[in-house]
Amino acid sequence: MARGSYGHADYPDAVPAPAPLRTRVSELLGTDYPIVQAPMGYIARAQLASAVSAAGGLGIIETSSGRLDEVTVEMERMRELTDRPWGVNIAQLFVRDPGIVEFVAGQGVTFVTTSAGDPTRYTEALHDAGITVFHVVPSLRAARKAVDAGVDGLVVEGGEGGGFKSTRPVSTMVLLPQVCAAVDVPVIAAGGIVDGVSMAAAFALGAEGVQMGTRMVASAESPVHDAYKRLITDADATDTVLLSAHHSPAYRVMRTPFSEALEQDRPSASTPSWSCTSRATSRARSPSEARWRDGLTAWFPSPTSSTGRWPASTSA
Repeated sequence: MARGSYGHADYPDAVPAPAPLRTRVSELLGTDYPIVQAPMGYIARAQLASAVSAAGGLGIIETSSGRLDEVTVEMERMRELTDRPWGVNIAQLFVRDPGIVEFVAGQGVTFVTTSAGDPTRYTEALHDAGITVFHVVPSLRAARKAVDAGVDGLVVEGGEGGGFKSTRPVSTMVLLPQVCAAVDVPVIAAGGIVDGVSMAAAFALGAEGVQMGTRMVASAESPVHDAYKRLITDADATDTVLLSAHHSPAYRVMRTPFSEALEQDRPSASTPSWSCTSRATSRARSPSEARWRDGLTAWFPSPTSSTGRWPASTSA
């Protein structure tokens, strides 16, 4: 994911990067391209985020793990690994530290996405610290609330996106134009964005930037296990799996990055995925679901207890 080429610099088919793409999002971020890496718990650390920033996008460091001591180290690494812009996500559901704004500002961060909570909670304080704020929203109502709270922009995330969802998710294709028609702030589209074609589609629907998670997980610089990367790249469009929170193998095997959400029975998803939903069951209903469930332990091992980091990828 080296800057100046598609993908990894060592790839033989790397080609020169396109000219910078200027939108209100890229201007606010100070990046060559209006592409943001999603703040995935335990995954959105310096190894991945610095590569995204170096390539001309915006790497994001997560706080949803709640391990601010580790996050501090990752931020220090970011400053060592890249001189390009990068940001931080404040996941309000997990980070209730009253000093979180001071913590983030003290790291020299100038861009923050806030999520999983009330946009009025931190926006004013972040602005007072000179930080640009985008809030993640899953509905038109939430978008209007965030704009009223004074955010600089929105991350509009449809039901195709991973992570924590509205209990009644709306497709990105439906939600995005609805929000863009109702607000004047810059919009970053999230959910189902994986390549240039889907990015162009998001722009056609009114977005001025995109956020990608699962696509970044499958990259060479992602710290997750290669077997899980292959699970993503080999998946069919129908391979997203919904499993009951407290009966899924994810709950029994994976304590991170989504264990807190599982314990609180909050909606979460990924692709290919398990998702917390009371309407789904943990019984395998298809060969692909059985393959996912049976192989989960081997494909997606837990991080070490000392650092919470995922096993290093052999392709990284």
